[in-house]
Amino acid sequence: MLSRIHPVAGTIGFLTILSFWTSTVVSELSGSKDAIIAVKQTIPWFLPILVLALAATGGTGFRLAGDSTMPAILAKKRRMPFIAANGLLVLIPSAIILAVLAGRDEFGPLFYGVQALELLAGATNIVLMSLNIRDGFRITGRFDKPKSETPTATVGSEESQG
Repeated sequence: MLSRIHPVAGTIGFLTILSFWTSTVVSELSGSKDAIIAVKQTIPWFLPILVLALAATGGTGFRLAGDSTMPAILAKKRRMPFIAANGLLVLIPSAIILAVLAGRDEFGPLFYGVQALELLAGATNIVLMSLNIRDGFRITGRFDKPKSETPTATVGSEESQG
C-alpha cells in the first residue's frame, strides 16, 4: 500500500508546486493586475492539499526506505529536509504574505521582493523534487529498458543485406 501512496502523493505535491509556480509566472508576464490578484489569492486555498501530499510523501518514503544504504535512496533522504524547510519556512509564508498584499492592492517593493523569493524557492523545490522523482524511477526500475539479447541477423533478412 505504501508503495502506491508514495508516488501518488509525491506526484500531487510536485504538480501542485509546479502549478503554483507556473500560474505565478504566467500571471506576472500577462501584466494583468487582476490575474496576479486572482492567482495570489487562490494559492493559499490549495496549501492544505500541498502540505498533506508532501507529508504523505515524506512519511511513506521514509517507511519504504527503512535503513537502506542504496545511493539513490540516500540522495532522496538528503534532499527531503531542504524541500520541507523551503516549503515550510519560505513558500507557505510567502504565499500567505503575497495573498494579503495582493488583496490590499499593495504591489510595491515588498510584494515583488517576496514574489522573487517565492519564485526562487519554488524553482528550487521543483528541481529537488524532480531529482527525487528521477531517483524514484531508478529505484523501482519503472522506465528501465528490458535487457534482451542483441538480435542476430539471419541470412536473407533485410538487416543482413544492408
